[in-house]
Amino acid sequence: MVHPYAVAGFLVAILPLIATPGASLTLLIQHVTDGGRRRALPVILGTVTGLYVHATLAIAGLSALVMHSSVAFSVVKFVGAAYLVGLGIWTWRSAAPSTVPAPNRQRPPRRSDSVYVQALLANVLNPKAAAIYLTLVPQFIAPRQSFGGQILTLATAQALLIVLWLAAWTVLIRRAAHVLRNSRFKYRAARTTSVVLLALGIRSAAT
Repeated sequence: MVHPYAVAGFLVAILPLIATPGASLTLLIQHVTDGGRRRALPVILGTVTGLYVHATLAIAGLSALVMHSSVAFSVVKFVGAAYLVGLGIWTWRSAAPSTVPAPNRQRPPRRSDSVYVQALLANVLNPKAAAIYLTLVPQFIAPRQSFGGQILTLATAQALLIVLWLAAWTVLIRRAAHVLRNSRFKYRAARTTSVVLLALGIRSAAT
């Protein structure tokens, strides 16, 4: 059992990392803008699932193996970077110009499971997310207590904070619905999203 003060301290330490715009927030803005509030759920679920994947790997010691092997770490880093770059290119190419009348350029609704997988992979293939459980989490656990239970407790606290953060962003995005429904804005938002994803992928590969 993690002490409540340890959980609070962990959340304070992790908050700046969660608040820093990344792939999850970028995907949330893209999909909520494109398909409405219902698209937020698969993004949030995918992000949280990826978080528990990292927590499980940390418990099993696999993340430690990756972080202590420069080759394995480089592979994970570049696979994640390639995914973000590929997703950015796909988003750029899928953006439709606003010059075509809306009824003729409606795209088929994107399946929720594909949105979920995008968010899941964006989190799982991020080595910095794994690094949290190897550098930050050990500072808030007691060595004489259940190691796995403490990690899962901290992961759950982080998951709840991420859910609140992304849910708050969903509300803000939907409050601007009159702007987001504009086809020209959607086009520009998709292009901006693609640039952000490309930048995240390039930064991940370069660091």
